[in-house]
Amino acid sequence: MEEKGQQVFIFDTTLRDGEQSPGASMNTEEKLRIARQLERMGVDIIEAGFPVASEGDFASVKQIAREIRGAQIAALARANKNDIDRAWQAVAEAANPRIHTFISSSDIHLQYQLKKSRAQVFDEAVAAVAHARGYTTNIEFSPMDATRSDRDYLCRMVEAVIAAGATTVNIPDTVGYAIPDEFGALIALLFQKVPNIGRAVISVHCHNDLGLATANALAAVRNGARQVECTINGIGERAGNSAMEEIVMAIKTRKDLFGLHTGIRSEYIHQASRLLTQITGVPVQPNKAIVGANAFAHESGIHQDGMIKEKTTYEIMTPQSVGISDSSIVLGKHSGRNAIASRLKEMGYEVAGEQLNRVFVRFKELADVKKEVFDEDLESIVYEETSRREEKYRFVYLNVVSGSQAVPTATMQMEVDGQMVQDAGFGVGPVDAIFTAIRKITGTNYPLLKYAVNAVTGGTDAQGEATVQLKFNGRSAMGRGAHPDVLVASAKAYINALNRLEWLNEDRAKVPVV
Repeated sequence: MEEKGQQVFIFDTTLRDGEQSPGASMNTEEKLRIARQLERMGVDIIEAGFPVASEGDFASVKQIAREIRGAQIAALARANKNDIDRAWQAVAEAANPRIHTFISSSDIHLQYQLKKSRAQVFDEAVAAVAHARGYTTNIEFSPMDATRSDRDYLCRMVEAVIAAGATTVNIPDTVGYAIPDEFGALIALLFQKVPNIGRAVISVHCHNDLGLATANALAAVRNGARQVECTINGIGERAGNSAMEEIVMAIKTRKDLFGLHTGIRSEYIHQASRLLTQITGVPVQPNKAIVGANAFAHESGIHQDGMIKEKTTYEIMTPQSVGISDSSIVLGKHSGRNAIASRLKEMGYEVAGEQLNRVFVRFKELADVKKEVFDEDLESIVYEETSRREEKYRFVYLNVVSGSQAVPTATMQMEVDGQMVQDAGFGVGPVDAIFTAIRKITGTNYPLLKYAVNAVTGGTDAQGEATVQLKFNGRSAMGRGAHPDVLVASAKAYINALNRLEWLNEDRAKVPVV
């Protein structure tokens, strides 16, 4: 059925701004997996990266541009010829490439960061758009820190870049400074004061420093913005960005208020959220809107009574509408291969052949120690068995001795560059002993920034999902491991973080922007 009302275009910047979230760096293969999921969801524009930042980022953007055909592929560039040339080289092979160029417009940025006058920046903005116009007609321009910019200057800049050829103008709340009424009024002012504004799509890019990113973006939409820049799970620089799932479901759930629609297939939202978490190791808080573990959980007796009588008493959307299954099928040690393949297909995963064989073996191993295997358990297995790549370090064996009357001792066996290595470590606790053993085997001693363990599902037999964040050479990496034994999960997470640091060191640091 055709949607009524105007469309709000979804510009996903998970692979660019989202990757600037500490510990969320991804390699090319992982970025491609996210890009394929975004394409499957129906995202209109995928901002694949910032090509001039590094050779790795350039290669990732170029590969995504070659492979993804169902969405526009955008590359970010500062307002100078070198950045724009590099961005075009990266996206030129895309089915519908876009150059997204930006420069600051606030006096505080001009004075302290750029050290340039308003006139200089104005001219550079127009020149950048004109240069990009030599490559494509699909040009987006962003005046960075727009919400703290002089309104008359901002209006003149927007008018000038549209006249120069910008077909999308993005208004960023770069530091999350605005509140909804104020931001909505700014968008309304642009429509009133910029005479040629009808020649461009007005976009917004909101940060969450005050917890208002989604509210600000929706206020802008109500005042005429027709593109929203957002990320899966709201990840991004500092406190993050507008969460794509929140924007999409707000517009869908409140059609009565907005009278608008997006092209997003919302039934893939939860799968996208889980995929990003598995790749980056950055967990989603349980009470996160739409995709949190508790988003469709009802514990209160009053709420449960209402749900039994009529679900709409306490649910404004169905879990199925975002891809969360309420299936009562129980998977256990007696389940067969076809049952696993069928359940995975229902969850949106096409796994066959040797991959299915590996998943099934892992499933059987887990089912032997758990009474029930949940969807989240299957997702963890699928991720680990379908995203293998060459690793410097590999977990083989772990034995831990610990207790109130024993010195915590961990004996580890690992593969290092294909060679079997074994050693032992002592610590103040079993986890500390494990990490000591790993450091001895690998000859590393990187600062441990974060360590956390969460249960993937409920129950005392739940898989433990451990996350470890390490830092080396100015870069940090998040590692993830899942296992019914939380000590094994912790060891796997630490080793995963070490491997991620190996991959990251192939690249230089990304440049933080918009």
